[in-house]
Amino acid sequence: MDYRNPTQRKSMHGRIVQELGMQIASGVFAPGQRLPAEPTLCETYGVSRPVLREATRVLVAKGLVVSKPRVGSVVRPRDEWHMLDPDVLVWTVGNLPEGEFFQSLMTVRQIIEPAAAALAAISATDEDIELIGAAFARMEQASTAEALLEPDLAFHRAILAATHNDMLAYIGNMLSLALSESIKLTSRHPNTHALSLPRHKAIYTAISNRDALAARQASVVQLDNARADANSILGGAALAAKA
Repeated sequence: MDYRNPTQRKSMHGRIVQELGMQIASGVFAPGQRLPAEPTLCETYGVSRPVLREATRVLVAKGLVVSKPRVGSVVRPRDEWHMLDPDVLVWTVGNLPEGEFFQSLMTVRQIIEPAAAALAAISATDEDIELIGAAFARMEQASTAEALLEPDLAFHRAILAATHNDMLAYIGNMLSLALSESIKLTSRHPNTHALSLPRHKAIYTAISNRDALAARQASVVQLDNARADANSILGGAALAAKA
């Protein structure tokens, strides 16, 4: 998925949700501002009020708007949006500079992933460890940066699942899109495969040995290096743009 140019929805209902959601995320409709009146939107999209109201309910469910009697739909403050909703995440990220998005995501990852790795070392079943190992084996077999993406994602999701904490597993699922974009960015590094494998192997080995402290530290090292790799890529891109 290209989060900066999402594919237009095929159904009119989906198109209304997507277009209004993107306009809210981009600031066309600011927090506290009312969306256009129902008759105006119905005319714009050529739909009936029931279709429009169903689309509005979706935006309400995503935390983007609140529907008020005799007022209409009002955009909610940004900190009330459901940022882990895949659509909201796509619409929001699409309006952020690449570097800002990455730094924000890395902060979240550095809070969650080391703790998850430590918990997985304590909580994982033998089957969980086999799944983490299988994902790592597929990472080793990947011959290109593109081929590395899916098993890399599977590796991190398997660790979150191995915590046997439903909330962490849910967060992992919701962050899959953002995580894939993060991995795509670091994969631009010319030595991504050679650099990535030892870092991930250290995490897998620590979890296999049921060593929570080592698992946490290996995850911290992996993320610190991923941030450094990305910063070198982003810095190089900025210099190239100025040249």
